Amino acid sequence: MLGVNTNIDTIKQEVLYEVAKLAFNGELDEKKEALPYELIPGPQANFRCCIYKEREIIRQRIRLAEGKSPSAGSDNKNVVQVINSACEGCPITRFVVTDNCQKCMGKRCQEACNFEAITMLRDRAYIDPNLCKECGKCSQACPYNAIADLMRPCKRSCPVDAICMDENNIVVINEEKCIDCGNCIKNCPFGAISDRSFLVDVIELIRRPDIPVYAMLAPAWEGQFGAEITTAGMAEALKGIGFEGMYEVALGADLVAANEALEWAEAYNDGKKMTTSCCPAFVKMIRKHYPKLETNISTTVSPMTATARLIKTLHPGAVCVFIGPCIAKKGEVLDTVALKGADYALTLEELYAMFRAKDVEPMETEENLQQGSIYGKKFCVSGGVTTSVIKSLKENGSETELSVRVCNGAADCKKALMLLKAGKLPENFIEGMVCESGCSGGPGSILTGRPASANRDKLFAKADNREINKNVKLYENLEFYMHK
Repeated sequence: MLGVNTNIDTIKQEVLYEVAKLAFNGELDEKKEALPYELIPGPQANFRCCIYKEREIIRQRIRLAEGKSPSAGSDNKNVVQVINSACEGCPITRFVVTDNCQKCMGKRCQEACNFEAITMLRDRAYIDPNLCKECGKCSQACPYNAIADLMRPCKRSCPVDAICMDENNIVVINEEKCIDCGNCIKNCPFGAISDRSFLVDVIELIRRPDIPVYAMLAPAWEGQFGAEITTAGMAEALKGIGFEGMYEVALGADLVAANEALEWAEAYNDGKKMTTSCCPAFVKMIRKHYPKLETNISTTVSPMTATARLIKTLHPGAVCVFIGPCIAKKGEVLDTVALKGADYALTLEELYAMFRAKDVEPMETEENLQQGSIYGKKFCVSGGVTTSVIKSLKENGSETELSVRVCNGAADCKKALMLLKAGKLPENFIEGMVCESGCSGGPGSILTGRPASANRDKLFAKADNREINKNVKLYENLEFYMHK
């Protein structure tokens, strides 16, 4: 049952928890129809106008947890989805005249409007939402800054202009533009945008004794469950919910850094500028919005794909599940089936729901199971990829001085790509991270901000100082392919 102080994160987590619990017990199909009534028993509404709307929101969230579109009958396959019943509560009038309006004689707002949407009432100007085309000229013209721009937070936060509204003012996400970054999910104050989940698929596989399912922990997991929960503690917790074993994606990051170092050196000698390939939202941004730059993307696979290939080489028949704060990794899984990498991707929120459902809690341990170097671990922070690649080059004896533009967030990425497209990028390479602060700022995190960063730094301080290339050489004898 959800309480009266329920917030967006609580609603999402409780639905994921209840779905996970039923899936682990093999009761999801039988009992999911009753879930909205159990979570919203009534008669008083908790977070919306009525219990009927609340229950419909819960129903749609259950469908997302099952990996389906929130609306029955929809064939929308995008990772990021709109919960229509929740979106209906968002203000729909973008430009609004405030009390600052002086109803001045100049009437510059009215003169600036090309659609005759502005009239003068007794006390202030009035913008007719049925005539307004949201061009913003009135707001720019007003000398008193009296016209507020109330652009929907989801639309404002989208870095690729993939969000618009339909005839009923419900948000529509353009699949041709969306890069699965999840910015809109983080910024919607109504929780009306969320992501489809592989949660039920993974649980069903875990329950089968004949299929070995391996967890791959992204570097950004560290610190999410506290400063004392090491990789060894997480490995035991993951086994406790049914995973066969666990691998650090930091190990895959080492493999990527070593291979990308060779690729960067070759590109530098050929006078070619390149971008990194580890952030799926950045890669998708290039392919969808700067297609002429696709040949500039590194051909090295992502750390997720590298780790999955390694696991499948070591454990034939294994199913690989990436776990991290990144929603775009779900899109990468769907887009890279032919690469034979990860089979599924879960967020840390979804993993937490699985722990709760099985009553498992990661425990503190003195043991620290480290597979990747500290450089591989730091792939999760802005600038970490660059540091790793340059370190690998130095380990190879290279003295080449490479200049790299480190892009921290979507806005930085777009600026760098526009310069590269125009032939005016001064640097040799681009490290692109669409999430600010890097993967550690992903929308699927449990803990954010300074607490998460402080925990992560404490855990990173415990890592040994193994070198990237020496770590990679441990796996040289495997039939392992790093290119797409």
